[in-house]
Amino acid sequence: MPHQPINLQNLMLLCILLLATACGVHNRPSTRAQNKQSVTAKDILGNPDYLAISYGGYRGKSREIQPSVAQLQEDMKILAAMNIRVLRTYNTKLAEAANLLKAIRALKQEDPNFEMYVMLGAWIDCKYAWTDHPDHNQEDDIANAAEIQRAVDMAREYPDIVKIIAVGNEAMVKWAASYYVQPGIILKYVNQLQALKQSGQLPKDLWVTSSDNFASWGGGGAEYHVEDLNKLIAAVDYISMHTYPMHDTHYNPDFWGNFKGEENLPDSAKIAAAMIRARNYAMTQYRSVVQYMKGQGQNKPVHIGETGWASASNEHYGLNGSKATDEYKEGMYYQMMREWTNRERIACFYFEAFDEIWKDAANPGGSENHFGLFTLDGKAKYAIWDLVDKGIFKGLRRDGHAIEKTFNGDKAALLRQVPLPPMKLEVPAKH
Repeated sequence: MPHQPINLQNLMLLCILLLATACGVHNRPSTRAQNKQSVTAKDILGNPDYLAISYGGYRGKSREIQPSVAQLQEDMKILAAMNIRVLRTYNTKLAEAANLLKAIRALKQEDPNFEMYVMLGAWIDCKYAWTDHPDHNQEDDIANAAEIQRAVDMAREYPDIVKIIAVGNEAMVKWAASYYVQPGIILKYVNQLQALKQSGQLPKDLWVTSSDNFASWGGGGAEYHVEDLNKLIAAVDYISMHTYPMHDTHYNPDFWGNFKGEENLPDSAKIAAAMIRARNYAMTQYRSVVQYMKGQGQNKPVHIGETGWASASNEHYGLNGSKATDEYKEGMYYQMMREWTNRERIACFYFEAFDEIWKDAANPGGSENHFGLFTLDGKAKYAIWDLVDKGIFKGLRRDGHAIEKTFNGDKAALLRQVPLPPMKLEVPAKH
């Protein structure tokens, strides 16, 4: 349906509601399970008292520089102060995943009330991945089997921490041209893990999923609607889907910008109108996955394995592109997504906790380096300035740096760097 301008009065009411709910996101009464040893994925996913986040602790320009256990413990204390209780990791090959579990266990031993759980990712590649000739119909069976085995070993060693195993990360989406596999490969490993649960070789309450783009879960084009996907939906314990409106401000910008009738709105209302549409776009993608799943006769939980909004970009999403990326818009998106997902009891593994500069090491201004709620040196971005004001980070540090606000907490200085969304006719053409 065509996009309509947002009524000014309704928009102002939405902005007031958003500000009110933003303050309430971090101030909910505790609903945690009393017996922490018995906490399961079913208990924590979608429970607003167990907020989820995507986490990588890498500080350097290369993942060859692994974060230490002590650094990981610093990060865990910061995230726990925010009421984050569930982390998502991405692979088992590098030392970070194993060290993270060691760090959490040590913190639990220091303080029996400390809670942190992990959605452990096992990376899956096609044959000849990351070469000029990837074979998407075959898998890198040796590397993939080793990833899965390490995940199994970790889940056995840390059953009180590892509550979910995710087979692959955006491993089925066709734009992941360097490495994607067909759904049958993911299904093979999901079935393997489910069989280990049934035989008692893994905890029966461990949940198994795959974390992938909304289109890969049937919410997109018909090219994804294959029988192996339908079998996969039946095999997983829940669906972990990704949605990134920020990327589509460039690639599919039908929802982005300001529309006819919004020309004379105040600047803050123009931004709010665009960001509300972005949030609604994410909600539409979520609902498209639910609709496809139910069309297959399934009624599994559907949670968000990734969504986020970069605070900077010198590429498609910045000043010379869709004008989407800055800390203010990132903050609005974060608060709106937390409010919606908490209300609907949807887990949201927000991407991501801390900036990681290895992701686009050759381009420091690239958006991939700027998705964190914290900067690399531990400064809190606008999305969580309210938590700094509440003093929850008092005494906590990241690599020797106290947790302080970006822009020295000067909102006027921040706003001076916030570009207005373009009027619809100015949105750059899709490439």
